[in-house]
Amino acid sequence: MKVKLAIFTALLFILISNADSTFAQLKKDQLLFGVAYYDEYMPYERLDKDIAMMKDAGINVVRIAESTWSTMEPQEGVYDFSHIDRVLNAMHKAGISVIIGTPTYAVPTWLVKKHPDVLAITTRGQNQYGARQNMDITNIHFRTAAEKAIRKMLEHIKSHPAIIGYQVDNETKSYGTSGPEVQAQFVAYMKGKYPSLDSLNKIFGLDYWSNRINNWNDFPSVNGSINASLNAEFAKFQRSLVTDYLAWQAKIVREYKRPDQFITHNFDFEWRGYSYGIQTEVDHFAAAKALDVAGVDIYHPSQDKLTGAEISFGGDVTRSMKGGKNYLLLETEAQGFPQWVPFPGQLRLQAFSHIASGANMVEYWHWHSIHNSAETYWKGLLSHDFQPNPTYEEARTIGADFKKLAPALAGIQKKNDVAILFSNEALTAYNAFGPENYNSILRPMYDVLYNMNVGVDFVDPSSKEIEKYKLIVVPALYAAPDSLLQRLNRFVKNGGHIVYTYKSGFADEHNKVRTARQPGLISEACGIYYNEFTIPEQVTLKDDPFQVGSAQNKVEKWMELIVPTTAKVLAYYNHPAWGKYAALTENKYGKGTATYIGFGTNSALSGKILENALKGAGLWGVDQALQFPLITKTGMNQRGKRIHYYFNYSAAHKTFTYPHAKGKALLSNESLAKQASITLPAWGFQIIEEI
Repeated sequence: MKVKLAIFTALLFILISNADSTFAQLKKDQLLFGVAYYDEYMPYERLDKDIAMMKDAGINVVRIAESTWSTMEPQEGVYDFSHIDRVLNAMHKAGISVIIGTPTYAVPTWLVKKHPDVLAITTRGQNQYGARQNMDITNIHFRTAAEKAIRKMLEHIKSHPAIIGYQVDNETKSYGTSGPEVQAQFVAYMKGKYPSLDSLNKIFGLDYWSNRINNWNDFPSVNGSINASLNAEFAKFQRSLVTDYLAWQAKIVREYKRPDQFITHNFDFEWRGYSYGIQTEVDHFAAAKALDVAGVDIYHPSQDKLTGAEISFGGDVTRSMKGGKNYLLLETEAQGFPQWVPFPGQLRLQAFSHIASGANMVEYWHWHSIHNSAETYWKGLLSHDFQPNPTYEEARTIGADFKKLAPALAGIQKKNDVAILFSNEALTAYNAFGPENYNSILRPMYDVLYNMNVGVDFVDPSSKEIEKYKLIVVPALYAAPDSLLQRLNRFVKNGGHIVYTYKSGFADEHNKVRTARQPGLISEACGIYYNEFTIPEQVTLKDDPFQVGSAQNKVEKWMELIVPTTAKVLAYYNHPAWGKYAALTENKYGKGTATYIGFGTNSALSGKILENALKGAGLWGVDQALQFPLITKTGMNQRGKRIHYYFNYSAAHKTFTYPHAKGKALLSNESLAKQASITLPAWGFQIIEEI
């Protein structure tokens, strides 16, 4: 028996290890185009009609079931899979593939009635029933019921030929869970990490305001803590709960899935009315390890506010989660909020922008607009009347083009020389003190690179290949261990180029301010130091060094009073008291260069600073001749040919000169010579394959 078990385990390991390659092979010549579909939400029977309209639009995949636990298990132990079966059977008959979501992100009433403790206790008290994602993902009663529901569903559907993959849970986060049970888990975690209370008190500075802990049994709830170090550690612990939870679900699904099926999850981002920055509650890189392919939800402003920046940012982060592998766009808007209904041409522009960033699937949330409850006015591809509309008609052209162009566009591989280093730990630590917050520094720096048509990857402290990049941009690395800062120093010394923003290197990994002169260990590579900082009031840069004009030549939010040691000063402050201090420096260190920005910039100044760094790294090329609203993306297709995308994110036509090798315009089959003139209509795009 033990021998048989060992053989089985080895075979299972091989299947799991080959999951990525199996998925890549399965989708090699196909772009997936789909919608989330909820037959159980429909006000009347129309499955056959919906499928006919989907087929007409070129939709070849749907995602189902992720939000309907109470429909699937109306009472404990009573299961009804009819809503899943009828959709699976109908989709299979129509040749439409299905992604099944585990139904665990919204709990049924009977579970809450039987076990009220499944509702998470947060800093605001215990959650009430009604909203989704209100549960404690660590709760034993929730876990037991969820596992039973997942297994029952998988046992029922595992052999269905329509299913190509599984989505575990939905936009999972810790939901702020921090009740007594979670606190007990945190204390156990801290005991394992810091066995000595004396050491813990010293590392976290808990003598302050009598926060010292002298007995593990006295460890107080972190909900009321004023200690930024302890709060940062608890936030890290909460992120680990998400990583563990998704791995737990993936492990269950992996017991049932076939080798030709994948496991994914739809990660999301910090929300500012749309997808904005690094998610504060999830360690994306760690959580993605349990998946075969990374998935993402990306929502963005539209109409006159459509820039494509959120599409590009979300795609670059998600592609980077799995080391540059293609990803699945599991949710994006068709119509969405009323203010997001796309102008003519924008739906096509958006769809191909996702593909240009490395998506192998574009899927809308959702097929039809819901007629009641919380998301009544979040509109789907179809409006409330279910009739064809301009957005649906435009989607039909996308489906047709995806089918035609898939051999050239599926599985695009991207190679970038520029990366942004982000850190969940730095994010939490920085947000405790500001000014503003971490994503308000990171995202504008990304947008400047995007507007200059610079391809970007994302790396975090766990990344193994930081050294392969020529330029790394490091926004607000406020908290970091010595080892990371030393690694970045070596990166510069060995020939790399790096751009730091203010408040980098300031605190250690425990969010405790370093006692050395700032900016700590990176002073070595940056050739500077400072020991005072302030908030600027009517401060500019002396002599407008980047010629951005008086309206843009402003110091904002923060200013460090920098003294150069070996660094070259690129800008001084223009101020009667602070004028002797440097605002921006550049230092040659070993074979590389470190740029340090000691103040809050606007997009005009950031653009000039990053342009200077890119040129210094030898990364200013022909693509940088174009600027937003003309956006270009590049990748290598599976035929070994280079693809160039050109997007016009504006309401006016734009003309430019094509600078690359002769090629073919894939949408029109027109041949293009190098230096050919190309005109893009409003919200238009062109895709060129080099020949």
